[in-house]
Amino acid sequence: MPHRKRMLIYGYGNPGRQDDGLGAAFIRKMEAWLKDHPMPGLNLDCNYQLNIEDAEIIAHKDIVIFVDATVEDIEHFHFSKVEPSAAKVEFTMHAVSPSFVVDLCRKMFHVAPETYLLHIKGYEWDFKESLSEAASENLEMAFRFIIDKLHGQLTFDEAVLQENK
Repeated sequence: MPHRKRMLIYGYGNPGRQDDGLGAAFIRKMEAWLKDHPMPGLNLDCNYQLNIEDAEIIAHKDIVIFVDATVEDIEHFHFSKVEPSAAKVEFTMHAVSPSFVVDLCRKMFHVAPETYLLHIKGYEWDFKESLSEAASENLEMAFRFIIDKLHGQLTFDEAVLQENK
């Protein structure tokens, strides 16, 4: 019997800051979807920010997808591979970057899961617990993209190449 990959989808951001809550909203959508479409080996997690302790959590996974909001100039969402890097400790909205968490995992536990970042375009950042209409549309597109990849024939690396064409 082939080994079933252990996967984690980890959303982060502050739901009390409008579109910064896109990561948490993505996880809520996944939780609802998984009730009707169980996927053994797929786990979900959510937090306000990434922390150094997350290195231990991802050490036990084969594939990790971090999901976060972005203000970057992208169209709706962007899916990219995360390479380990100790250089990106960001003391801003999020304590540490996904690449730092992966690098720490590699250094402490001598493993590094196949890791991706799903950035979803956000627009509004006020102290309010709701997503903007445009961010909600981007969330839906990003969600469909991941669901298609979970059921599709493409690997996540192939999805990165396809997304970046």
